[in-house]
Amino acid sequence: MRLLIQRVTEARCRIDGEVYSEIEQGLVVLVGIGNDETKEDIEWLTKKLVQLRIFDDQTGVMNLSVQDIAGDVMVVSQFTLHAMTKKGNRPSWIKAAPEAISKPLYEEFVASVEASLGKSVATGVFGADMKIELTNDGPVTIWIDSKNRE
Repeated sequence: MRLLIQRVTEARCRIDGEVYSEIEQGLVVLVGIGNDETKEDIEWLTKKLVQLRIFDDQTGVMNLSVQDIAGDVMVVSQFTLHAMTKKGNRPSWIKAAPEAISKPLYEEFVASVEASLGKSVATGVFGADMKIELTNDGPVTIWIDSKNRE
């Protein structure tokens, strides 16, 4: 399971030109689900996400988590995070899990983040053509892969 995390001052998800969801200060999290994900991946990534200290404290040091600042979170499914680009110029999606596997895991991840934060998170619509607008703060962008826990 892969997360691309962006610290934002604001973000919104549009579907068919209409705002579906929006957040203020917090995190936009793009989630890519592979064929071999487990509940352990969800638990590990949830803990990492809500405790990741990437917000500035009063001295300007990245020392606070989204939980510490009571920030918002938007979680959007993004199968393209599993693109394989080793051969040729057209990405392969063979490592991305099909909807029958990935949609329930995505929903479980969203529920896990909500439970950890103690509040609802914004989402997109699984499989929809979405337009994500955001103001990346910093910019701060972090990549986490549950299969490569460095």
